Amino acid sequence: MPESAEEIYARVVAAVGAGGRLPMPPVDEWDIFPWEVVDGRLAPRVVEPPLAAEEPRRGVDGVDCVPCAGEGDAVRIWENDRWKLVHPPRPGGLPLVLWLMSKEHMDYADMSDELAAEYGRLSVWLCRIIERMEHVGRVHVCRYGDGSEHLHVWFFARPARLPHLLGSLVIEWNEMLPPVPEDVWRDDLRYVATRLAHHDGWSLV
Repeated sequence: MPESAEEIYARVVAAVGAGGRLPMPPVDEWDIFPWEVVDGRLAPRVVEPPLAAEEPRRGVDGVDCVPCAGEGDAVRIWENDRWKLVHPPRPGGLPLVLWLMSKEHMDYADMSDELAAEYGRLSVWLCRIIERMEHVGRVHVCRYGDGSEHLHVWFFARPARLPHLLGSLVIEWNEMLPPVPEDVWRDDLRYVATRLAHHDGWSLV
């Protein structure tokens, strides 16, 4: 059975007590974190001067590319001839975090019109499937690509009815909330992969 908002809240209370604060992830150590503490207050980081050139990403031109060599730590749950859907090796605090990835090594802008059309259909199907799960309020679809050249698009399932978990910062809550129980998480993964296979491809779970 999927987790209700009440069950998610109960997980938080069990971890830190009513009114307690969850542990802070080490965001202040991230190079991309845009704020720092100055004189006891949160302030924007100083903008640094430009680099001479963009720093290379992982897997440039397919060399030492983790998705091309396999999934790395990620686990494949669905595929067709051109795409694969993978998840992290362990549950986070959000109901689901998934990546839709091309099998061929390419970047987002390298898609042919035909592949882009297929990507669009798969993205819409995934959003429909996940957002129809009663415990999911919204799916955030994000493409960054700053860490890896291989085409990968994130799908973050936001829990329903938890008022602080809204907008772009819901991604940070995935690191802070206690992990979803593994059996619930695996049931949700199976549900998504099976439903997506009704449209195209094959479920692997």
